[in-house]
Amino acid sequence: MIPVTASDLGIELSDTSSHGLYKWLLASFLIGKRIRSTVAVETYRSLVDRHGLDTPAKLARCSHQQLVVWLGLAGYARYDQSTARRLHALGAGLSSDLDAQLSVLRQGLIDLPTFERWLLSFEGIGIKTLEIFMREAAALLDNERL
Repeated sequence: MIPVTASDLGIELSDTSSHGLYKWLLASFLIGKRIRSTVAVETYRSLVDRHGLDTPAKLARCSHQQLVVWLGLAGYARYDQSTARRLHALGAGLSSDLDAQLSVLRQGLIDLPTFERWLLSFEGIGIKTLEIFMREAAALLDNERL
């Protein structure tokens, strides 16, 4: 199976105005679970394209029940309750800390492994999700430190 890429989803990672890194992390979060990639992609498209959760703050403001409904409609029903809870926490954490983490990374105050450990601190982001995310984000994040 060919891996899903950010460009497959219309995500421009370097476009900070459209929250490219957040969108790719959200997609990686969904793709990294034990679920068919087609369902994960459909769920991403549903959350971002159809329901407008295109920023961490919008994800954080979404209710648990609304996330459960949207996950279920997209076919992510098996893990809808736990995924909704984790997505809400991810949105809240990214909303408050992503820009600050990227800023200190750009300034060289933290290194890429430290940033990765921060991502791994979110429930639902494990090694597989991090691997998917960094497959495309690593070059951009490493270049931002120069």
